[in-house]
Amino acid sequence: MAQKEYLQAKLTQFLREDRIQLWKPPYTDENKEVGLALKDLAKKYSDKLECCENEVEKIMEEIRCKAIERGTGNEHYKTTGIATIEVFLPPRVRKDRKNRLETRLHITGRTLEEQGVTHNVKAMVLELKQSEEDTRKNVQVEEDEQNEAKLKEKRIQRTKRGLEILAERAEMVVDPETTPYLDIANQTGRSIRMPPSERKALVLAMGYHEKGRAFLKRKEYGIALPCLLDADRYFCECCPELLDTVDNYAVLQLDIVWCYFRLGQLECLDDAEKKLNLAQKCFKNCYGENHQRLVHIKGNCGKEKILFLRLYLLQGIRNYLSGNGEVACDYLSKAHQLFKELYIDPTKVDNLLQLGFTAQEARLGLRACDGNVDHAAAHITNRREELAQIRKEEKEKKRRRLENINSLKGMGYSTHAARQALHQASGNLDEALKILVSNPQMWWLNDSDPQTNNCQESPSQESINQLVYMGFEAVAAEAALRVFRGNVQLAAQTLAHNGGSLPPDLQFSAEDSSSTPSTSPSDSAAASSASTDEDMETEAVNEILEDIPEHEEDYLDSTLEDEEILIAEYLCYVENIKSATKKN
Repeated sequence: MAQKEYLQAKLTQFLREDRIQLWKPPYTDENKEVGLALKDLAKKYSDKLECCENEVEKIMEEIRCKAIERGTGNEHYKTTGIATIEVFLPPRVRKDRKNRLETRLHITGRTLEEQGVTHNVKAMVLELKQSEEDTRKNVQVEEDEQNEAKLKEKRIQRTKRGLEILAERAEMVVDPETTPYLDIANQTGRSIRMPPSERKALVLAMGYHEKGRAFLKRKEYGIALPCLLDADRYFCECCPELLDTVDNYAVLQLDIVWCYFRLGQLECLDDAEKKLNLAQKCFKNCYGENHQRLVHIKGNCGKEKILFLRLYLLQGIRNYLSGNGEVACDYLSKAHQLFKELYIDPTKVDNLLQLGFTAQEARLGLRACDGNVDHAAAHITNRREELAQIRKEEKEKKRRRLENINSLKGMGYSTHAARQALHQASGNLDEALKILVSNPQMWWLNDSDPQTNNCQESPSQESINQLVYMGFEAVAAEAALRVFRGNVQLAAQTLAHNGGSLPPDLQFSAEDSSSTPSTSPSDSAAASSASTDEDMETEAVNEILEDIPEHEEDYLDSTLEDEEILIAEYLCYVENIKSATKKN
């Protein structure tokens, strides 16, 4: 299959170089049938490529028919506005690999145009649900496949829900000892400070990426790809500067293209090459020229070489399938050289296993230390100790942050306000309090925490009298107490800071501030289903957490078994090209 793709790309290249248009005479007659000149041209190119003449003629006929079909479609699009989309179907449902779909681009909902779909674009279909027509065929087989598709769809939906919950928890204040949530760390394992909005997008991006990688490991490529594409979408919501500091975005591009390849679609998707180029650019920005930034941070770059091996391998495959044999050979040779550098003697892994290390630690340690067992053992031990210390410090930092937030909540501030002030103050409680005092608009950053939203119909006379005793007007005192729900300290601070009255953005009606939540008979019904919903949410979260690897460098670990086979296979293809070239 790969060789046919190469041959087709090479013939297309020859046709362009020779400025030959197969859809015109003498290769196509007035009835759009094949002309006799095509056979002569096939003979010329088959001699040039040292290939079977019949095979070359067959492929050239496919190219000719496609060109005629494309030209007809172009004319149809110009006159009717109906575009043609080349659809690549999943393996199970495709009798012919490619189907053509005609549609207008200005359909209801979000338009195809807005999604980057144009005339003659290529699209890939992922099978998540089957059509009703399919279910009527071969009842038992179709039922099994339908159930599998439904299960696949449910798994994707559970993934989405679980990640949403974990992302929401990252925005909340939770006890890390009792409530699991996702945190973001840099290459050394320390948490990264960032604005809440960017943090949520990055948590979702990395969460979808990890889930997609878990499916990739299980070779469930049809489920992996939607997760990886969702991760790509959320990464695009993060600021570019952030993406330059972590290698996750570059790794994601490799994983997406790897998924394309495993689904048999690498040669048909135009953005595969763009993603590989983007990955290369991101690695350079993140690791620095010649990896100097990476070496400065980690002390070596042995483990990260595995990412470049896969990058070069995919670039080699992509170029081969595009007919660029010489470029493909260069990339595949680079990948092969890295494979030889990264290959690990199994006996060395066994030696480290006997010392109590895991197979993953052994592979990563040996690659970081150029295969030296003693150095690898020391490296793994040191890294364990470093991570243990970092985790201890991060745990203490989270504990202090939770205590500081609770302290500010105890003063009457909302959780949201406390979090924002502490973020601006880099976690310093005294500085956060100064920020809150000098920025009264932050005091009314509301949240849904029932402990800080104690609504009352009206403030007590005793509280009003306290403020009046401090010198404030009774009307202003009552209004401030309504806004801050009876908190005398916040009311006094606000009035004092604003000359005895509320600032404009806090002057809303007493009815709004004193409203209480209504109850209805449906509340009990809702409560009865709460435990079920909670169980479903717990299941969704646990399913995500199970796929989050324990080792922070899991994405750098590989046995390289798949890569070894592919490197050998495609090097064989390019060697055949070289042999044919020498004969000519």
